[in-house]
Amino acid sequence: MTITRLHSGPRMSQAVIHGDTVYLAGQVGEPGASVTVQTQGVLAQIDALLAEAGSHKSKILSATIWLADMADFAEMNAVWDAWVDGQNAPARATGEAKLAAPAYKVEIIIVAAR
Repeated sequence: MTITRLHSGPRMSQAVIHGDTVYLAGQVGEPGASVTVQTQGVLAQIDALLAEAGSHKSKILSATIWLADMADFAEMNAVWDAWVDGQNAPARATGEAKLAAPAYKVEIIIVAAR
């Protein structure tokens, strides 16, 4: 089965397509911005990558969301809830983690069908 990699560099690809499954790398927003702005930016990146891979947010199978501080859970959810396709909500997990840089407040990892 063919594997297609999008926006690849020496360390990682932003998306990997294997068969009819799309795996996105963890997406982060504008460093230092609010949780709302970072989440909006991440979701816009997810929309663009899924479209490029031949998918859509209605086909998301699972989402893993990392927050630098769980105190930001409600703020992130306000943006997520306005964006997610409520008819086709994915399986989802949210946890707190130390992200790659202190300026990042949210990172979202997606697996979707094509």
